[in-house]
Amino acid sequence: MSELTHAAPQAPEPDYDRLLRANLERVFNERDASRRAAALDELYVAEPVMFEPTNVVEGRSAISMVAGNLLEQFGPTFRFTPVGTTVGHHGLGSLQWQAGPDGGPVAVTGADVAEVVDGRIARLWVLLNRPVA
Repeated sequence: MSELTHAAPQAPEPDYDRLLRANLERVFNERDASRRAAALDELYVAEPVMFEPTNVVEGRSAISMVAGNLLEQFGPTFRFTPVGTTVGHHGLGSLQWQAGPDGGPVAVTGADVAEVVDGRIARLWVLLNRPVA
């Protein structure tokens, strides 16, 4: 037999949908800084990196600050809502989302793409869709 037929057993895939939905709800929709920090400790590796279109954010506390600032900037009812189900395999997951005020028009749409290591987010790319004219 060749070496190709003796591949090492693969670790089970993480639950990408649970992880990325929890990230939206417990990090990016969480207005309480201490609860957001606890969620980051649970959902992210010790030294995560987040790639935004115009910025690279390093570390849990910096990601928490970005999330808090977004919520503060866009008002008390602004929130992110998942669209569909996360897809993923081999350590990479993607979740589409939309955001805007509760009950109001959608202000922005995009996707979070995460590299997952040992069941936690190691790197997160925030991809924004172009506004629809």
